[in-house]
Amino acid sequence: MKYRESLRGRLSLFFLALFATIVSLGIVGVWSLRTSNEASTDVRDRWLPNTRFLGDLNNFSSDYRAAEADSLLVSTAAERAETLRDLQQLDQQIIRAQQGYERIRHDAPEAVLYRQFSSTWAAYKILADRVTALASAGRQGEAAELYRTTSRTTYHAASDLLERLTGYNETRAAQASEHSVLAYQRARWLMGGGLLAAGLMLVVVISQVRRLVSRPLLDLGEAMRQLAAHNTNIEIGHTGRSDEIGDMARAVVVFRSNAIELVLSQRGLAQQAALLAEQLAHEQNVTQLQRNFLTMITHEFRTPLTQIDAHAQRLISLKDRLRGEDIVERAGRVRAAVVRIVRLIDNLVDTSRLLDGDANLLLRPADIDLTSVLRDACRWHREMSPDARMLEEYGSYPLLVRGDPKLLFQVFSNLISNAIKYSPGGADIKIVAEQIAGVNFVVVEDHGVGIPVQDRAKIFTRYYRGSNATGFEGTGVGLFLVATVVRLHGGDIAVESHEGKGSRFTVTLPNVLAPAALHGGATLAHRLEQ
Repeated sequence: MKYRESLRGRLSLFFLALFATIVSLGIVGVWSLRTSNEASTDVRDRWLPNTRFLGDLNNFSSDYRAAEADSLLVSTAAERAETLRDLQQLDQQIIRAQQGYERIRHDAPEAVLYRQFSSTWAAYKILADRVTALASAGRQGEAAELYRTTSRTTYHAASDLLERLTGYNETRAAQASEHSVLAYQRARWLMGGGLLAAGLMLVVVISQVRRLVSRPLLDLGEAMRQLAAHNTNIEIGHTGRSDEIGDMARAVVVFRSNAIELVLSQRGLAQQAALLAEQLAHEQNVTQLQRNFLTMITHEFRTPLTQIDAHAQRLISLKDRLRGEDIVERAGRVRAAVVRIVRLIDNLVDTSRLLDGDANLLLRPADIDLTSVLRDACRWHREMSPDARMLEEYGSYPLLVRGDPKLLFQVFSNLISNAIKYSPGGADIKIVAEQIAGVNFVVVEDHGVGIPVQDRAKIFTRYYRGSNATGFEGTGVGLFLVATVVRLHGGDIAVESHEGKGSRFTVTLPNVLAPAALHGGATLAHRLEQ
């Protein structure tokens, strides 16, 4: 115990001396940094919030002016309501920015500029409210005239004042920052001298601590590293000491006895970590796919809705001058756009159900002839795309399948739709069906843009689109739905494609009744070569 008390006393003396040095250095530091802290506090508590709130005012006021302009362009009640909500939200954001700015201390020139801006902005907001009120009342001409004249002049006046206020704030902030830097540099030189004195004292303390504590701890640390490296055949010194170092050495001996168990635990944790990392990568990939999907689906819905709106406005504006056949033509285009949206929704709903639920519960199986399903799909696409050239060739034997006619219609409708979409106008699209040795083969072939080599292995992945499909509509769920439904019916799908020459999709489905003899193979091959 005598040695333990001696070690504790010496260390206490050393650290007491070091503490006294640190306290002295702290007093010098506090005194020297006071000016620097005051300057820094001014930058932090005044100029930085000023800059943030003024930036918010610049952004929100510009957005408010843009929203005012949008109120002149809306054509429906829903759009007008949304524009008014945007204006109200921007107004609340501007008020919050003003309130935050007003809570900060300002000098006289800055306060004068802000009062001028605040009053000018209030006047502009009254005019903006008048513009939106006139537009809502259907008085677009008066609203536009007020927007271009008085409202614009008042907005520019407020914007100029805000710009001057921002410039003044930036100049004063830069001055305050320079003052803070100079104060910090002075404090640094003063503290340098104190650090030099503290360094000399620290050298003395370290030399003693190293002799009594550091070297023994390094030895024990090396022993711990060896144990961590699964090397248990080591000598552990200092176990005979009766002080704290001795206690640590004996604790290392105990640790060595548990090293093997720790290694086994680490292996289990490593396996769990690898599994978690794999799951995290999967979740990140799914999240990225969902982002891509949202971007694509937004574009897909916007295009047909824009077409519907354009044709509807045209019908309204020319209702007294349009001929009957013109009305039929435009109504047909509106119907085609609506059907496109409905097909898109059906694909998304079916895909979501197949992915997230028990796919077998979605099946409504029945004994059907694939030929009738194919004819229905071709007939539907001829109505939607009169210019498409679809060549149908079916064998003489019935293509009997046990399956869901609605889901199988989706399969072949998607394949035919892709063939039409990715083929140049007037190109032939061949649909060939045949039964061979108890297996139904359906081939959809086009002469379109084809699929790049690097994309072929991924085209049946959910939300994936080929690298050359940028200019074509689509969501990346059609072929995923096709592959899922085909495999749900016990079949398979394959693709052959050459970029720039076209693609051939082959669907195989089992026949309900296998034939007594093989037939049809040569016929199918001959048809595909034609």
